[in-house]
Amino acid sequence: MKTQVKALVVGGGAVGTSIAYHLAKAGWNDVMLLERDELTSGSTWHAAGLLPLFNMSFATTHIHKYSVDFYKTLEAETGLNAGFSVVGNLRMAQTKARMDEYMVYATTAETCGVPYEWMTPAQIKERWPLVNVEGLEGAIFHPTDGYINPADVTMAMAKGARQRGVMIERKWQVDGYHWTGEAWEVTCTKMAEKGGNLVPTEEQIVITAEHVVTATGNHAQRTAKLLGIKTPAIPVEHQFIVTEPDPELVAYRNAGGAEHPVLRDADAKWYVREERGGWILGPYELNAPARFRFGVPDSFRADLFPLDLERIEEEYMSMIHRLPSSETVGLKDDFNGPICYTPDGNPLVGPAPGLRNMWLAEGFSFGITAAGGTGYYLAQMMVEGEAEIDMASLDPKRYGDWQSNDWAVAKNEEAYEHVFILHHPDEEREAARPLRTSPAYDRQKAAGAQFGSVNGWERPNYYAPVGFDDHASRSFRRGGWWQYAVEEAKAVREGVGLIDATAFTKHLLKGPGATAFLDWFTCNKLPKVGRINLTYALTSAGTTRTEYTIVRLAEDTYYLVSAGAWQAYDSDFLMKAIEDKMPEFGWMSCTDVTTQWGVFALAGPKSRDLLKTLIRDADPDSALSNKRFPWLSARQIELGMVPVNAIRVAYTGELGWELHHPIEMQNHLWDALMKAGEPFGLKLVGGRAQNWLRQEKSYRAFGNELGRDATPLEADLPRFIDLSKDFAGKAALEAKGVRSKCVTLLIDGPEDADPWGREALYDGATRVGRLTSGGYSVAFGKSIGMGYVAPETAVVGKTLQVKMFDKLWEAVIVEDSPYDPKNEKIRIDG
Repeated sequence: MKTQVKALVVGGGAVGTSIAYHLAKAGWNDVMLLERDELTSGSTWHAAGLLPLFNMSFATTHIHKYSVDFYKTLEAETGLNAGFSVVGNLRMAQTKARMDEYMVYATTAETCGVPYEWMTPAQIKERWPLVNVEGLEGAIFHPTDGYINPADVTMAMAKGARQRGVMIERKWQVDGYHWTGEAWEVTCTKMAEKGGNLVPTEEQIVITAEHVVTATGNHAQRTAKLLGIKTPAIPVEHQFIVTEPDPELVAYRNAGGAEHPVLRDADAKWYVREERGGWILGPYELNAPARFRFGVPDSFRADLFPLDLERIEEEYMSMIHRLPSSETVGLKDDFNGPICYTPDGNPLVGPAPGLRNMWLAEGFSFGITAAGGTGYYLAQMMVEGEAEIDMASLDPKRYGDWQSNDWAVAKNEEAYEHVFILHHPDEEREAARPLRTSPAYDRQKAAGAQFGSVNGWERPNYYAPVGFDDHASRSFRRGGWWQYAVEEAKAVREGVGLIDATAFTKHLLKGPGATAFLDWFTCNKLPKVGRINLTYALTSAGTTRTEYTIVRLAEDTYYLVSAGAWQAYDSDFLMKAIEDKMPEFGWMSCTDVTTQWGVFALAGPKSRDLLKTLIRDADPDSALSNKRFPWLSARQIELGMVPVNAIRVAYTGELGWELHHPIEMQNHLWDALMKAGEPFGLKLVGGRAQNWLRQEKSYRAFGNELGRDATPLEADLPRFIDLSKDFAGKAALEAKGVRSKCVTLLIDGPEDADPWGREALYDGATRVGRLTSGGYSVAFGKSIGMGYVAPETAVVGKTLQVKMFDKLWEAVIVEDSPYDPKNEKIRIDG
């Protein structure tokens, strides 16, 4: 057994074997996989093997599609049949809202090349007469997927990996990780059978690996403790039952009837598929408990929990309603096993926080579906530096160190319950909230704030009258909140609005090496002292890794502001870069000060007049003028008794300031602003209106237009790139050229709906791109969106079509910043 390898994969389920296979396929010749028991002995062995392509996430849809396509090639390569039954996937809908969900999803599927068909209840009945279509509105059908044997596909990938040189060792448990500064020393203990249990022996080895990937499934909590990190990956019970053969099903198949697709009645919260003449029912019921919150007991191997039939009675009766022939069929087998979950239901894939060359592939609630694609894209990240798609939405660092075990349990149980609950794009899940709140939270709540959760922070989405029901207002079209967001957006354009932006990520960088480092780390010129600049840190592939607003406080002191949703993600990237470059550039320190500073954004044509009443200055009338406080500058001012780092910038595109203040003084400042704002008609504004307003200015958003699949040049931001200097990622940025281009579009869409930012774009019958943002424009009285198209298509005035609710709607490409293109309103003096 080798003790020195290029890459060590820990975990021998479907995910781990796929990663090992794809690393070898990508050219790494020295790869080893360790499994503490037998291959497939974790959740893989009791998985139902379904391959649902349905997913609202662009990245996850790509991952699932790759898996479905890849599994079909394994037999030709390995000679092993992976047991893939391509029967399709029929997702039924009992309500019009559910059909709306499918149509919102379908346009995302189109952007990823996933085929689908629409079916009426009559068409369903004609093809599968055993299905009771009573109460159905229709269905979406995926003809290319179905189900697979989890053990068979894992063994096929394992054989393919061995054929490519991967060493697979069983009965070895990892008990320690140590980073030497150059490689990982992984302590491994030989395991042995004893009385039906798996127990450690005295035999130990240390394997040195340049890279380590953990794919430990239900053991993710133990893995996190060994690594000294936190993870929200905790299993939840999932039950499914297998019936005896159904005589009517057997007769139907014997008469030549086609095998049923995987049936999903989302409104009834279950899936069903055929199994040897009978049925498998898999419910996603309420009150399924999390298990192994602190780790899997040593005695638990390929074990199961007792079945709780009472908990799934409603779903079982619903299956009988939808498949009446199953009513008299007995139960043949049952399974109730742990399936690992995360708070948003998506896996944790990417670099581990704070660690070098340590990669996580944990928290797979749909592990069989995601295994193939995860191996493919993670191998790209490890071998090439980046994947061809933006994997940030799956990054383990999307959850910071503020997370706790209780929080993860509550959110994972909620995620399980939400598998088949309507996935409104404007949904806000309520479990474990509120948790992270700014001091003004209670004041905002009393004023009617309806909150969203961003990186655990409570942030107002919009403000509504007391008693308004946010949950009941959600829709795939314009929800009940829409009218309030319109009023808020108009207030910023016409008067003055106040937005809480406390969740912004904030870092303080200083020291003799800070300037040289930051000049290399980012692609724009650095601002002068007292000024600010928008800039980007790039990946090794030249794509956008992070967007920063840089405020230069002194010659070697910088205040960095980035997206609030990405605090740990940005901090990890920044700190590792500083550690790498400090020997070259000189000493510097960097501190995450996110929780030390609150932020209020005040914006609108009346914002200067309001602030004049609060600023403490010898000449308050001129203190905020263009001469003393120009656009894109920063000053320390006093508003009443509160010292404020004020930045003259506004994400809404109006005259405005960001008011960065000591967090402990937030309520005092809030009260002062609210009182001073009364004569000016100050309106409280939430994140949804702000999102619309920034699209009228074509301001790109990180995680939407900006990400690791496009360069800043492709985002059409050459003015923020200084090609006269050297910076990280420059060569790759220039080598890529412009493969696609970001544009803004005004859309003549449905009267009752706006795009959500995940829709396909067409030029006639040809799909030419996709939206990355969408919403409503109060300035133009119609829908608005931003997205990517081929460079030759990105022509101002060109008419395209956007796919919404299974129809094509006219969308015209407009000049960047269609609202106030010359920035006259931002620069207005006074």
